[in-house]
Amino acid sequence: MGQATPRKFRQSAAACAVALMGSGLLAGCATAQQTGEPRLFANPPALTSAAPAAVPGRGAMLVSQPPAGNKLSYDLTIKMTRGHIFDPAHNRDQPVRLRSYVDTNLLPASNRRGKKRFIAPLINATPGDTVRVMLRNTLAADPSCAHEGPLPETPHCFNGTNLHTHGLWISPTGNSDNVLLSINPGVDFQYEYNIPVDHPAGTFWYHPHRHGSTALQVSSGMAGALIIRGDRKPRGVKGTRKAKNGDLDTLLVAKNGTPFKERTVVFEQIQYACLGPDGKLKYRIDKDGNKVIDWSCKPREVGVIESYDQFGPGTWAASGRWTSINGTVLPTFHDVKTGQVERWRLIHAGVRDTIIMQFRKASSSLAVPQRLAKTSLPKTLKEDCSGDPVPYQVVAADGLTMDRTITTDKVTLQPGYRYDLLTIFPEPGLYCMIEPPSPRSGSVSDANEAPNLLGYVKVSGGKAIAVSKITEKLVETLVQSAEAHMPVGVKKQIVRDLKRTDPKSQKPTPHLTRFVAHPTVTEAEVAASKLKTEEMVFFIDVVSDPKNVGFFVGNSFDVVRNPRGKYVPKGAAPYGPDRVDRALALGKTQQWELRSYSVSHPFHIHVNPFQIVAVYDPDGKDVSLPGVVEHEGTKDEDSQFAGLKGVWKDTLWVKTDLNPGQLTNPPKDYYRMIVRTRYQRYIGEFVLHCHILDHEDQGMMQNVSVVLPQH
Repeated sequence: MGQATPRKFRQSAAACAVALMGSGLLAGCATAQQTGEPRLFANPPALTSAAPAAVPGRGAMLVSQPPAGNKLSYDLTIKMTRGHIFDPAHNRDQPVRLRSYVDTNLLPASNRRGKKRFIAPLINATPGDTVRVMLRNTLAADPSCAHEGPLPETPHCFNGTNLHTHGLWISPTGNSDNVLLSINPGVDFQYEYNIPVDHPAGTFWYHPHRHGSTALQVSSGMAGALIIRGDRKPRGVKGTRKAKNGDLDTLLVAKNGTPFKERTVVFEQIQYACLGPDGKLKYRIDKDGNKVIDWSCKPREVGVIESYDQFGPGTWAASGRWTSINGTVLPTFHDVKTGQVERWRLIHAGVRDTIIMQFRKASSSLAVPQRLAKTSLPKTLKEDCSGDPVPYQVVAADGLTMDRTITTDKVTLQPGYRYDLLTIFPEPGLYCMIEPPSPRSGSVSDANEAPNLLGYVKVSGGKAIAVSKITEKLVETLVQSAEAHMPVGVKKQIVRDLKRTDPKSQKPTPHLTRFVAHPTVTEAEVAASKLKTEEMVFFIDVVSDPKNVGFFVGNSFDVVRNPRGKYVPKGAAPYGPDRVDRALALGKTQQWELRSYSVSHPFHIHVNPFQIVAVYDPDGKDVSLPGVVEHEGTKDEDSQFAGLKGVWKDTLWVKTDLNPGQLTNPPKDYYRMIVRTRYQRYIGEFVLHCHILDHEDQGMMQNVSVVLPQH
């Protein structure tokens, strides 16, 4: 077994058709072309244990949901995998060859050809577990992994990799969540994640984070869900020393003790382009005379992701590709029951598209088409998916349970985001899972987005309820669970919280105060640390033309003129592998302000999550308050921040109305994101960065170090 190299620089059959006929729902599902897989939703397969755990009285078995405190060993092989991805525009499965994660233990030793569904296996763990993942890099040798290349912001080392557990509160050093390693081709390396016994239960995920190739690998489908499951119930009276909050998992069970049906929904944007007859990527000349990727694919051409020409502004829309869910394009969620509460764990594991998710009742005559072009989508959705939107409850953000749930009919996920929803579908029939139109400043593309289609939900059985009664039905179900399963000392408080209503609207607004993992960061706590507000600003510097840009992060909001006479944030610079940009003292609490001075970016920081204090728009209005909608009734309407005040997250959209080259002195038209965080338990070096991952690969990242205090 090789050793990991520390990065010195820091481094065909018809498609599944579903139709409604009369009062009954008929589903005809032929196998998908070439792959032999029907396009039905399935949760990601659980990663199997490499060393089966012995269970008393049962002998050895494979453990996917282990008891707390287990030592779990897994094998993940990274290899080039041949497979197919469904293309609705041509009603065919397009051949692709992509880097992927393969569960080594599910492959026969004599035939390790790999899986064909591009979704990484699900990792389950519980607080107190030790999770060991042997990462085996079997990709071809890559000479560019031996050095950083001309500049750290130049994409390179496409076959080098590592592993990041996005959102986990664990050590960033050694063989834990260390993204400053390069696991080069031919190297096996075992990561060890010691999950603290007090780690929050929730929805997390894992993906490569090797600077220089992160976007290329994640956009190939190298991303998987990582679920921390908990069985700790709240106990003690709130406000007393013995009070302990519990895991939301213990409430999300039926009165008879059966857990709510759970769906782990991993959104991916696999942005492949096809090789031409010469075995190379195809290019064309656009209307402005620029050489750009030719996204056309013929039936036998092979799709690959091999160049950063495949990323950049407008490329996702230009590619014509479709967002996949657990490796399947336009899946049908086929086993949903009317009136049944389900938990949907949404994970945005894509790179270059904002996802806004909404459910709408389909027309009674809708049949899933065998061929569906994106150009015809707006008309199709208007005619066939025009029913009333179905509301649901948002109960957790980025894996962390929220104090106050959000009742909404659409949720915005930026790259890296997670949201947990509690859903109830009110009547039998077919529902469209759509993306409604989105405004320019709320989107990764920096353009007004047309509506899109993500999949279908087939609902059957059960007694229909009115859409207006969905939240009441949910509250009733949760109250029944609390009364049946919560400890006597906390039961009354939990039931009171669940039955709370909004003072203004008097609508049900269930609260989950006894299931929140982290206590609120107070003004007094920040003041006691005696630290100034930490400033962070994203900036894209157009060096000479839109094709020649620098991706910068800065520590100061002041702006200065550069040698070319352009305004830039003072001291802002691209990633420096050998430079520590921020030293933060262990045990301290600090307020941060986040801004962007050119287009919007999702901010992500490793290890310690943050609590949102406020999101101020350019007019100084706090748009994180419940119910706030920006530019309501206009094409720029945006509610993505509404209700996030006080919420804990690890990734946040830093919004701005500024485009590259528009920065003035003083700056204007930017948003102010105010957050607070605690530097707890772990010391060592890690990173913060933009989660538009090709921005990160090209320099929009900083090294951060939590250090021991000096006194």
